[in-house]
Amino acid sequence: MSVGKFLVGFTVGAALGAVAGILLAPKSGEETREMLSDAAKDVLDKTDAKVKDIQSKAENVVSELQRKGDEIVGNIQNFINEKKDMFKHE
Repeated sequence: MSVGKFLVGFTVGAALGAVAGILLAPKSGEETREMLSDAAKDVLDKTDAKVKDIQSKAENVVSELQRKGDEIVGNIQNFINEKKDMFKHE
């Protein structure tokens, strides 16, 4: 599942839950506005936390890929140098 699809689903689900809560628990206009505001803040906070978590994991993956890439390049350079030395001694 892509990150984009997950975030869209997460946001839509949270919004639908907030709307259902409002419709099923009738309150005064002021209470409803406050509840909507609180629900929106909650969704934003949760989405922000999830995005930060995903960014952190992505950064870790990129760092690991860079480390492995550097290791592979080093191994290839060592291999080439060994073969050059073999031909020099022949």
